[in-house]
Amino acid sequence: MKINGQMRYLWRAVDHEGEGLESFVTPTRDKGASLKFIKEAMKRHGCPRAIVTDKLRSHTAALKEIAAADLQETGRRLNNRAENSHLPVRRREREVLRFRRMKTLQKFTSVRASDRNHFSQERHLISRDLNRLRRSAPLAEWRIVMG
Repeated sequence: MKINGQMRYLWRAVDHEGEGLESFVTPTRDKGASLKFIKEAMKRHGCPRAIVTDKLRSHTAALKEIAAADLQETGRRLNNRAENSHLPVRRREREVLRFRRMKTLQKFTSVRASDRNHFSQERHLISRDLNRLRRSAPLAEWRIVMG
């Protein structure tokens, strides 16, 4: 994404259910940035069973450096969860006509991820009545916090 006319890169860690775990904004998309992001995510959330990435070579180089290259999986539709987690950020970017600073993008993505994890209930897997019950508790909590 562009911030003040300069390209910045948003790195996202998403778990197997599509919940955002970590977001990170860097000015480069190289081995160093990939390594820093992977180390930070592993420090906070532990070592995963598999790491699904796109075919960017910096991911492979970073994973080789920390001896986790055997965990990497790349494939045609494997990283769709991470790509779909970018959609709200892209929508917001269009609405406000770009972010002005890296710090605001970083804040927005971290807050948005926790907000989405809290309210997203995988609607396609449950009935309408159960969805209403599950949504009522977070909405009541939200009203208490905001009220």
